Amino acid sequence: MSTTPPLTFLYAPADRPDRVQKALASEADVVLVDLEDAVAPAHKGEARGNVVRMLADLPEGRRVQVRVNHPSTPWHEADVAALAGLPVAVGVRMPKVEAAEEVLAFAAALPGRELHPLIESALGVERALQIATASPRVASIGLGEADLRSDLGVDDEAGLTWARSRVIVAARAARLAPPAMSAYTNVRDLAGLAASCRAGRALGFRGRTAIHPAQLATIRAAFLPSAEEVARASEVVARVADATAAGVGAIALADGTFLDVAMVERARTVLALANADPVS
Repeated sequence: MSTTPPLTFLYAPADRPDRVQKALASEADVVLVDLEDAVAPAHKGEARGNVVRMLADLPEGRRVQVRVNHPSTPWHEADVAALAGLPVAVGVRMPKVEAAEEVLAFAAALPGRELHPLIESALGVERALQIATASPRVASIGLGEADLRSDLGVDDEAGLTWARSRVIVAARAARLAPPAMSAYTNVRDLAGLAASCRAGRALGFRGRTAIHPAQLATIRAAFLPSAEEVARASEVVARVADATAAGVGAIALADGTFLDVAMVERARTVLALANADPVS
């Protein structure tokens, strides 16, 4: 599978195979096939069958996660059983996680598979680090902000700032990749999407989930480094290489800024993102 840092994650409802096929053929870095909120109760069985049929044989490198129904629902066990029969490269997106024990149950039921817990309540936010470190199979954590807004009783983005930062810090403490932002629900407001992405990037998010293919280009552009950032990162890496070859310990950029390990690692991350190509 690709090791390129993913920036775009596209949801597709599993009861709409046409949309799943379009998502799989899109430039989204990761396709999120949804058995949960996007699927009405009457269509859960049909959606599960579509997942088994459509994901049984994926092209190499195509990254896919399936969001299953919560363990408290009557569909959960059948979802997990269906997912267990799919290629192990298909990850599981776990909704409404509030405790490490939930993660461990998924890890036991789906051995060897990447786990992606979603935190969607105040209790989940408070336990973010426990959830992130519950199993070595946890590959990412993220927020489900629609349910979290309801639980917290907030209507605007400012009310989510602390929760967002808490999850970002927990991911870093657990040595996971930076979380991706939750979906921006107004698919026509690309300017608002871009502004929201920039604000999220400043907090420490990397990438974002989308609910429509039209959002992908805006998300990618917002999270890719600018030309100036790439130039500075290239200078940092080049200076370190030259100093190492010359046996020099103290390293400074042309503007007089001295480098430390954290700055070098950040520069390498910037260059990795600059070289990230969308799925073709």
